[in-house]
Parts: sequence; C-alpha cells; structure tokens
Amino acid sequence: MAMAVMLLLAQSAVLASRAAAAADLAALAGADALRGITTGEPCTVAAEVAARHAATVLSCSEGSGQTIEVRTELGERPLLGAATGRARAGPPP
Repeated sequence: MAMAVMLLLAQSAVLASRAAAAADLAALAGADALRGITTGEPCTVAAEVAARHAATVLSCSEGSGQTIEVRTELGERPLLGAATGRARAGPPP
C-alpha cells in the first residue's frame, strides 16, 4: 500500500513538472510573438507550443509591458487530479 502511494506521489510530481515546463515554453513563445520577434498571434503561438508538450492552454492573457501569462493543463489525468502550470514571460528587464 505504501509503495502505491509513493508511486502516485511520484507520478504527480513528474506531471506537475511537465505542466510547468509546458507553461514556461508556451509563455516564452507567446512573448516572442507579442514583441514581434516571431510571427503569429501570441496566444495562438502559446497554444501551439503547449500542444507540442501534450498540454492545453486554459488561459492566455497579455499584460502590461509586453508580458504574457499562460495557464496550462496536461492531457493526462492521474488519480490525484489534473496537472496544471502557470507562467509569465516578457522582455528582459
């Protein structure tokens, strides 16, 4: 029983890390599009990048100072609930 609980917790940690990475990469790509470094609409670009990492964008919003905030969720649903991530990106200070 203890081993099963440990495996569930380990799986949750891995999925949370993957969701956070997908959010980070999606936000960075969206910020590049927002600043004109790459082409495309920022939230569309973010959604495409998230999809490449088996995640969907739950929300995407442009903020002040050419920043973008993205929330993602992995397609996999472990027993302990969905893994989500959140990231904000923009130009360097």
